[in-house]
Amino acid sequence: MPRRIAIIKPSALGDIVHALPVLTALRERFPDAHITWVVNRGFEPLLVGHPHLNATLAFDRAAFRKLGSAVRYSLGFVNRLRRERFDLVIDLQGLLRTGLMCAATGSPVKVGFANAREGAARFYTHAVEVPDADRIHAVDRYWRIAELLGCRSAKRFIVPLRESEVDAVHRELATLPRPWLAVAAGAKWVTKRWPPAHFATLLTKAQREFGGTVLLVGAAEDNALSAEIASQLRGPVRDFTGKTSLPKLAAVFAAADVMVGNDTGPLHLAAALGRPCVAPYTCTQVKLHGPYSSANTAVETGVPCAGSYLKKCPNGMVCFADLTPEKLWPPLAEVLTTWQRRISHSA
Repeated sequence: MPRRIAIIKPSALGDIVHALPVLTALRERFPDAHITWVVNRGFEPLLVGHPHLNATLAFDRAAFRKLGSAVRYSLGFVNRLRRERFDLVIDLQGLLRTGLMCAATGSPVKVGFANAREGAARFYTHAVEVPDADRIHAVDRYWRIAELLGCRSAKRFIVPLRESEVDAVHRELATLPRPWLAVAAGAKWVTKRWPPAHFATLLTKAQREFGGTVLLVGAAEDNALSAEIASQLRGPVRDFTGKTSLPKLAAVFAAADVMVGNDTGPLHLAAALGRPCVAPYTCTQVKLHGPYSSANTAVETGVPCAGSYLKKCPNGMVCFADLTPEKLWPPLAEVLTTWQRRISHSA
């Protein structure tokens, strides 16, 4: 039985969320083990306080911007990995740098995917074959490693919430009319970025039919997108864009009644927290990367190049014209109707 386990999954936000069931399964399979998560420093706050995690080991990618500091940092990080004396290391990232992290630990058991990129698999002692990787959801792909290690429990998403952040969010929202509609309009890939005008049209209809408050969220670089949406709405809006830490973002989603957003980390975080999610899917596929608990309310475009996973579009973003707000309205209306009935019955 392993005594000290490392999960290597440094990034990104959505991928870390998709890996959370593996952590909980490992805790149930190895209740006395010390489990550490190796994570990029920027995402570490999301994991701090997780009931099934003993420690985080932060990896600072910013240290690699200059050659001299990169060498010094790498040597120091390798020493930290070795000092932990892990006897089981699981690489869920599958890239060269995480394969090298595996090797640096000196662990006798290093597990990863046989189809890991950039030659990472050469550093594993156990390479897991996933022949249907291109047909199953990322959560289910990560789960294959949990199964290899004898985990038999059901998949569970547990996101740690800070009581102070939850209380602060509830105080901030207390006077705003419900339903609270969290909205994330940003995305690093331009091909994922449903137009702000589409969001505004959809949300205008939602507020007209159901009332409520739009809660705009996102990183600082999404400020302009959120501002454009807010400028077109006539109902109540609270703009959290660029103003939330990851723990506060999780608290906002925990309070929200529905999440509307692109295929990005915030969408998957909201889904992990049990929020119903309505999402436009253009260049990615719901079966592979949809909100895991809300796949039936994610709507894909019908254009021939749908789900191409291209970060730049050679076809003039025809999917945006095809995937109109009217196509997302039925699932959003269904979610809000369900919310309305629940509130009426509990009143």
